[in-house]
Amino acid sequence: MNLEEFRIYCLSKPNTEETIPFGPDALVFKTNGKIFAITNLAEERFRVNLKCDPDYAIELRDEYEEIIPGWHMNKKHWNTIYLDGDLKLKLIKELIDHSYELINSSIKRTVKKK
Repeated sequence: MNLEEFRIYCLSKPNTEETIPFGPDALVFKTNGKIFAITNLAEERFRVNLKCDPDYAIELRDEYEEIIPGWHMNKKHWNTIYLDGDLKLKLIKELIDHSYELINSSIKRTVKKK
C-alpha cells in the first residue's frame, strides 16, 4: 500500500477527516475528532501509527517484523506498521479498520456515560 492508497482507504471511513495538526510532515486521520492513524511524510520508509488492542498489539509484533511498538506513541496501545515490507494488503486494511473501530467504540462508551 502506498501513501495515496492509504489516504483513500482512511478517508473512505465514515466521519473521517485528514488534518496536519503537528506540522506539514505529520498527516493525521481522525474520526469524530479522535486520531486513529498518523503517518510522517518526511520519513524515508512509509510507516503509519495505528491504535491497537494491547494483547493483539503484542501478537502482531511477535509475528511480523514490519510491526513494532508505536513510535512516539503509547506503546501499549499503538503500533507502527511499515507498509513498504511484506505485509499483505488485506492485513493492512484490517489493522486500519481495527484502529478506526477502537476509536469509535471509545467514543460510543463516552457518549453512553453522559
